[in-house]
This record gives sequence, C-alpha cells and structure tokens, in this order.
Amino acid sequence: MVEKILANLEKSNCATDTTFIQAVSEVLHSLEPIVNSDPRYDTYAILERLVTPDRVIQFKVQWVDDSNRVHVNNGYRIQFNNSLGPYKGGLRFHPSVSIGVLKFLAFEQIFKNSLTGLPIGGAKGGSDFDPKGKSDFEIMKFCRAFMRELHPYIGARIDVPAGDIGVGAREIGYLFGEYKHITRNYDGVLSGKPYAFGGSLMRPQATGFGVVYFAREMLKEELQESLEGKICTVSGAGNVAIHTIEKLQQFGAIVITCSDSEGTIYDSRGIDLQLLKSLKDEGKRLSLENYKAAIPSAVYTKKADYPNGGHSVWSFPCFAAFPCATQNELNESDAKKLIENGCVAVVEGANMPTETNAIELLQREGVLFSPGKASNAGGVAVSEFEMSQNASMEKWDFDKVDRKLDELMRQIYKRVALTAKEYGRERNFVDGANIAAFKRVAEAMILEGV
Repeated sequence: MVEKILANLEKSNCATDTTFIQAVSEVLHSLEPIVNSDPRYDTYAILERLVTPDRVIQFKVQWVDDSNRVHVNNGYRIQFNNSLGPYKGGLRFHPSVSIGVLKFLAFEQIFKNSLTGLPIGGAKGGSDFDPKGKSDFEIMKFCRAFMRELHPYIGARIDVPAGDIGVGAREIGYLFGEYKHITRNYDGVLSGKPYAFGGSLMRPQATGFGVVYFAREMLKEELQESLEGKICTVSGAGNVAIHTIEKLQQFGAIVITCSDSEGTIYDSRGIDLQLLKSLKDEGKRLSLENYKAAIPSAVYTKKADYPNGGHSVWSFPCFAAFPCATQNELNESDAKKLIENGCVAVVEGANMPTETNAIELLQREGVLFSPGKASNAGGVAVSEFEMSQNASMEKWDFDKVDRKLDELMRQIYKRVALTAKEYGRERNFVDGANIAAFKRVAEAMILEGV
C-alpha cells in the first residue's frame, strides 16, 4: 500500500518536490505496522487523503519599493489538514520558498500539531520575497500587499498563520494591521503578534526553549544524564538557534558552535550569546565573521571551505547536537563525524534538518535521535496558547507560559517514547512520533466521515 501511494505521489507532484516526497516517505514507512493492522485505514483511504492537501492557494503579490519601482512575488498558503482544528502553521518569506517546500512543511505540521495534543490542524505558507536588504517601509508595503491577497482564506476559526523564517513580530504586526484594516475584525487570526496587541509572552523563545526541554527529558529518561557541563553543538543563528543556545546555557551546557548561511563559528569557551544576538539583530543580521573579529580566539570556517560536502558545525566533539538551521543540513558524512566524536543525542530544532541516510546511521549506532515534529513543537504550542489568550481576552505571565510549555514538551516525549515501545520500536522516536501523531489525526478523519 505504501509503495503504491508513494508512486502515485511522485507522478502527481513536480520533480522538484523532493523534500515533500522525502517527508511523506519517512512517515508512511513508519506507519506500515499500524496501517496493516486496522482495516478502517484502507476503507476510509486515510493515507491517500492524508498525503493530499485540502487546498493549495497561490497568488500574485504586487508591491512598490522605496524608489517607486514595482515588484512582483509569488504568495502561497497550503491548507493541508484541519481534522483536529483550524489550520495552523507559519509563513516563510525567503527566496527558496516554493510549493514543494511548503507542502513538505505543511505535511510535517499536521504531525507536529497532533503531537501537542492541542486542537489545531496543519498548514504552511509564505512567499519568495527576500526581506534581507529591504527597508522597514518596503517590508511593511510587501506585508500589506501579501495580506490583501491572503485574507479571504484565513480566520480565527479557519486558518491561523504564524511566523517562520523571515517573518518575525515586525512582519506579523504589519500583516495583522492590514488584516484588521480590511476586515475591521480584531481577532486572533495571526499568532506571534507583538505583545502590545494580543501577542503572547515567550513566543520568540518558545521553539528553542521547547527543543531543550524535550532534550532534557529524553536524556534523563533514556540515559539518566543531564545537560549540565556537557559540550553541545548548535547549527543556525536565527531565532530557534539563539534560544536553543540560551536555554542550554541556562541548564549549564557549554555550547561551542553556531552557524549561518556563510559559515560556522567555533568558540571553545562557549558561544557569547549577547554578542551573537547583537550580530543577528533584525536590523543588522551581520555575518558571523564579525564574531571572529570581536573574539579573535574563536575559529570561523567559511561554508565553501569545508571539504567533502559536510558541514563544519558537526565536526567538533560533543555530547549532543542540535540542528536548528534548515532542512537537510546534516548529511551522512556529518552523522559519521558525530558518531566518531562521541555524540550521544541529536535533537532537531529545525524542520527535517537531517537527511534520511543520516538518521538511519545514527539510529543503527545507538545515538538518540529526536525528529523536529516532536522536539520543535514548542513554537506552535505557544502559538496555540496565544490563540487561547486571545479567545478569552486574557494575558498570561511569562512563568505561566513557560510552565505550560515545559509540561507540554515532557508530555510529547512521553507520548512518543511510549508509542515507540508499544509498537516494538523502543528508542525509535521517529516511528514513535509518526505513529502517535497519525493515530490521533486518523481517528478524527474516520469520525468526521468523508
């Protein structure tokens, strides 16, 4: 059944949709034990329905720059599955955005959102617009133009977008302002809003903090280990990476790496978080070469100078590795290096940052591996907390949000670990996450009929 579905998907999707096919293949192969044991999944064509988005929305975004020159970008929203609740998933503004990338992200979002236990479905959207080098007013004008096209398809009980790469509180603020201007509705149609008008405390930190809460629970339960005093490597230098580093340092870990699109910093003393934040501030987004200039003892390796198709960030001995940059950033040669250097756990902070062959190698060698759909679910969880606060007209303090996030990430770990054990896949958190998430979504799809 699985191979037939994958063959049909490859026929019906563009050849460039490789990340989407990769994500679907990983999930479906995990699900073989459960789908073969329950005839209802075949009767209701659950797998076929699950891998097909409810709708793919594409639109033209026309905007004018500060020199009064007209630009045109592509805008998208993939509403994949709303069996558990309103569509929920971020908006990404980056030149790499395409329908194939967004289908992969939206499909993953279904499972991630299901694992939280919260009433939210899966979606993703964005544009090939590049915010880098644009003025605040140009970004505002693009966001307003984007929302003019998107607004008919979203709503507080329909589809609630959030931020992602290239879309932070500033962009969400502009998007919300235009939505309110068009509809005259002051509702929770977007999450990740500035705190001044409906945003939740701790939303910027949520994904990174959640990754570390998951890692702490997994290490404690599986290895009776803590993060205190342990050497950790982190990739990325964006919001998720920065707050992963922050929480790791709060737990006493020594984080020795971070990276951006141009290269990697290695600082044996531990990453200087305040310096990193100042370099990657929204108004600057400076290269990590400037970290080396500020701290001469640090080592900077340009991406182009690292040999054999690997990534410098994974070449250093560490206790645990946290890929927090982008999809397929950790390949098989990187995994071999991590194993050689004594890494005991890889915890994904980004969406599908580890290639399939690398995952299989890490698991064969006994390295604990957590897929992003489990360990990076903290961001969407706090987005749903924001929706709850908006609906009840309440404001939760930072400590309350933090406690709820910590508890939710511990529950996700337990759900994933117990499911893996139940199906004879102990310590296989990929299969545990996929099966646990699928069961909840599939049951809802069966109960609501066709």
